[in-house]
Amino acid sequence: MASEQQSSTIKGSKVLMVGAGGIGCELLKTLALSGFQDIHIIDMDTIEVSNLNRQFLFRKSHVGQSKAKVARDAVLKFRPDISITPYHANVKDLDFNVDFYKQFNVVLNGLDNLDARRHVNRLCLAAGVPLVESGTTGFLGQVTVHVKGRTECYECQPKTAPKTYPVCTITSTPSKFVHCIVWAKDLLFAKLFGDKNQEHDLNVHSKDGSSSSKQAEDVFERQEEENIEQYGKRIYDHVFGYNIELALSSEETWRNRNKPRPIYVRDVFSSELAIQNGNLHNCSNGDPPSLSAMASLGLKNPQDLWSLKENSKVFLEALKLFFSKREKEIGNLSFDKDDQLAVEFVTAAANIRASSFGIPLHSLFEAKGIAGNIVHAVATTNAIIAGLIVIEAIKVLQHDVKNYRMTYCLEHPSRKMLLMPIEPSEPNKSCYVCSETPLDLEINTHRSKLRDVVDKIVKAKLGMNFPLILHGSALLYEVGDDLEEDEVANYAANLEKVLCKLPASVTSGTILTVEDLQQELKCSINIKHREEFDEEKEPDAMILSGWIQPRATEKSSNTAVDSEVSTSSASEAVPLVAEDDDDLQIIPTITGKKRKLSNVSNEMKNKRKAELHSKNDVVVLDDDNSDMSKKEQ
Repeated sequence: MASEQQSSTIKGSKVLMVGAGGIGCELLKTLALSGFQDIHIIDMDTIEVSNLNRQFLFRKSHVGQSKAKVARDAVLKFRPDISITPYHANVKDLDFNVDFYKQFNVVLNGLDNLDARRHVNRLCLAAGVPLVESGTTGFLGQVTVHVKGRTECYECQPKTAPKTYPVCTITSTPSKFVHCIVWAKDLLFAKLFGDKNQEHDLNVHSKDGSSSSKQAEDVFERQEEENIEQYGKRIYDHVFGYNIELALSSEETWRNRNKPRPIYVRDVFSSELAIQNGNLHNCSNGDPPSLSAMASLGLKNPQDLWSLKENSKVFLEALKLFFSKREKEIGNLSFDKDDQLAVEFVTAAANIRASSFGIPLHSLFEAKGIAGNIVHAVATTNAIIAGLIVIEAIKVLQHDVKNYRMTYCLEHPSRKMLLMPIEPSEPNKSCYVCSETPLDLEINTHRSKLRDVVDKIVKAKLGMNFPLILHGSALLYEVGDDLEEDEVANYAANLEKVLCKLPASVTSGTILTVEDLQQELKCSINIKHREEFDEEKEPDAMILSGWIQPRATEKSSNTAVDSEVSTSSASEAVPLVAEDDDDLQIIPTITGKKRKLSNVSNEMKNKRKAELHSKNDVVVLDDDNSDMSKKEQ
């Protein structure tokens, strides 16, 4: 039972919850039952069927509705006397600025992606509001406390970043099933059903760079005289047969590798089966996502391992269904793990490619988990973590600094403990979110454009949403709704100029100041000219140093990938794992007094090291953005 002082503190506090998913449902319930009277919730997601097995505040009738609003209504049924304010919105919206955060006594995060977590962390620092972070994956979970000036901020420690695969590995020399999934999802699916002008083309070119054939240039365009079946077979033969044969022409490539085998329709089917894959006329005419190649072909169990012939049938049938039943969507589609037909197509394509390269095949269930970035969630873990969040929130509200704990939920006992609490560290003096140390950027100032710096450094690595870039007193770039037309045109023109040709020339020794007014962040970047870069090891042709280097985990590719997780979708995930679109990490700073990094005990360091390399490093797929983030099943 809470003491009288605790009860008074709890009742008088105003709490912001970010996320109403797996952790969020448990957290809102626990807050309400613990006596909190004024709770605000932000979540931009709507309820999906897959949420219902653990997000207990939701029912089947709620599918499609706002998570934040439905969660509020559900809790008010058993705690009608409290105030719960829901916001069905993106936490990065401009309405949720520093002044908005200042009204709260504590912020509690239940997010599922690194990008949104970084954003909330920075606004909490700017507003001077304590933050309690959390995350779960399976039986693992953690709760961390971040109080400005007293503990490390969320970004003081490196977060696990995805391992990136060179495009040549994905397109030419795959060795793992994840490579095949990335190829099928981010290249083939996107080429057939999304933007046909994507950067990484599946049309193979000969060694001299010219097109290997007229057919190769036009293969993805459906000819006027072609029916759907003919088109499907031609695509199949091109990507699984012709492209492989052309790749085999390079003897050097396969000198130390197992050679793939080209696969053509004629090799897999008899002539009659090649023409009839399924019964299109028996397919449902309902909502597009309800269409299923599996249903059309009589395949029922998603955990079955399909043969090459079955994968080929699914591939051709799914392609046929897309072009016959969802033709209006062609050109605008992106992969969605909840789109059954898309999952079937990607699974089949990945398995056929895997078969060609001698890689073990996977079931649709397994392939969906990889392609859809799915982490299997455990409701009990969410409940435990939610309880720990509330415990830490109460300590924060009582300013009980000595008893703050960062608690880790383990799958197996360590020293007979499943919950491992450790004292939080002091702020990291090398953290560029809560320190002033400048960054160094090695770049070719004669070739690289300002756009390269904005896209690859300021946005991708520093995580700024509304950047402003200054060279001394000269404003080189700015974004905002209040800009005049001539200013917008001027900054757009600057983006296309090489650094040394900007109005205020950027050369070796230049110090750029970068700010994000929304996040109230500011940092300095020292420019160092460098003539050459290794194309494979340094594909961005620029090196940012002085920031916290993320750890690598197998996750994604250098190919263009679609980000299916919103930058603020709320759910359970592990904060120490970089999701989706966050191949790279952070480092803007808040101006202010530098703070010391504590001398953490060796035991604590070892615990943190073990935690960083624990099983919460899951394999996921995603792109720039944003949110390679984590989705649950």
